Amino acid sequence: MRETKIYPPRWYDPILAVFFRLAASGYVPASWFRAPIPEPQSRSTVDGIPTLEVVSHCWQYSNMLAYQLSSFVNYPPTRLKLIVTVFYCAEDEGTSALLNFIEKHDVENVTWNWQALPKEQLFRRGIGRNRAAKSTQADWVWFTDCDIIFHQNCMDSLADELQGRRDVLLFPREERTTPMLARDDVMLKAGSKPQLVDIEAANFTRFSRDRAKGAFQIVHGDVARAIGYCGGISIYQTPAEHWCKCYEDRAFRWLVGTQGTPINVDGVYQVRHIHKGRYKQNSIWSRIRSKIRRLKEQG
Repeated sequence: MRETKIYPPRWYDPILAVFFRLAASGYVPASWFRAPIPEPQSRSTVDGIPTLEVVSHCWQYSNMLAYQLSSFVNYPPTRLKLIVTVFYCAEDEGTSALLNFIEKHDVENVTWNWQALPKEQLFRRGIGRNRAAKSTQADWVWFTDCDIIFHQNCMDSLADELQGRRDVLLFPREERTTPMLARDDVMLKAGSKPQLVDIEAANFTRFSRDRAKGAFQIVHGDVARAIGYCGGISIYQTPAEHWCKCYEDRAFRWLVGTQGTPINVDGVYQVRHIHKGRYKQNSIWSRIRSKIRRLKEQG
């Protein structure tokens, strides 16, 4: 995969973080921080079998990534070619074991693409996403999270929607989600060891959205290759000592100038969970976040 520019940590990074959160509200021109977006007439279209790259990151979430990767084995695409890219760190033994298990499954129309990173680079999700965007050979790239499941007919219904399109950014109009699951929930425990798993669709509730978000950003391949993923914003290409909140997703939508166009995609599911494995276990911040998530669920 193509190497991209990585910035060393600097004393003024907190100032940059605030500046770009404000900038993403539209206070400065986005064109200052990206290459030109290809004009619509110059973007390629697909009439037939598109190639899609799905890009996710995983740190201590293998019990949810198991459902995502299993969905590609259980319900493989027949009307598109799929590249499954997962950024991970070898120190995460659960994720490494899961990837080793999954890659033994030879699935028609699916290519496994595991990308190991030092954890400091993994913790800044914009680094991996930028690298994938600049390197992709796919017609479209779906930037997602490891707790998203691509269930029955998801990929094939998406293939139908992609025919002839030149949009910069698409997103699924609907998804289905679980309630907030505790760490000892039977579903999360089932995914905690390397094995194929599946969901009970009746346990999920339908949810509609009117804009893209970090887990639901389907980007035209020509646009991804041209501008990357916040590659011109140094703070989002700087390694970190802990998992960073993903403000770069909002910045990306500012850079492309759209909240996305909704499309009808079947079988999009999300596992919602109280415990945040990517944060330090039993830390004060981890306990606060878990409490907030429980209160939201009760409300």
